[in-house]
Amino acid sequence: MFESTVKLLESRGVTLKEIAEVVLAIQKEYYPELTLEECLAGVEAVLRKREVQHAVLTGIALDMLAERNQLPEPLQTIVAKDDYLFGVDEILALSITNVYGSIGLTNFGYLDKTKPLIIGQLNKKKNGTCQTFLDDLVSAIAAAAASRIAHSHRE
Repeated sequence: MFESTVKLLESRGVTLKEIAEVVLAIQKEYYPELTLEECLAGVEAVLRKREVQHAVLTGIALDMLAERNQLPEPLQTIVAKDDYLFGVDEILALSITNVYGSIGLTNFGYLDKTKPLIIGQLNKKKNGTCQTFLDDLVSAIAAAAASRIAHSHRE
């Protein structure tokens, strides 16, 4: 299922390297010796968890259904326009961050607010695609990977 999840992310315009770049950007200040390769390994480790795969597959499926106008109303309109009062996308993403404790939650909050790199690009919704869930899922994967790195560097 790991490979299927990675392929689905890539089909939606997200590479693991781009997620790793977010991890590096938010962790480099704390770990100056940190490499992109270590961040990529962290992203891959997060994505190997079954509950993370399930969250990614579910969120992307909902985005795709919204693109095809296949969700029932009023859910179709809410997801398609990424209504700012719709919090289910963040709740699904938090299931990923919760794997790594409170630091995962705070990392996610930071990424959700600042939207660096690929997260900001996804949030702008290019090419008529629905990315209501995807931007939060990518934020959560990066937040979890950053948390994993923090835990592993703990003395």
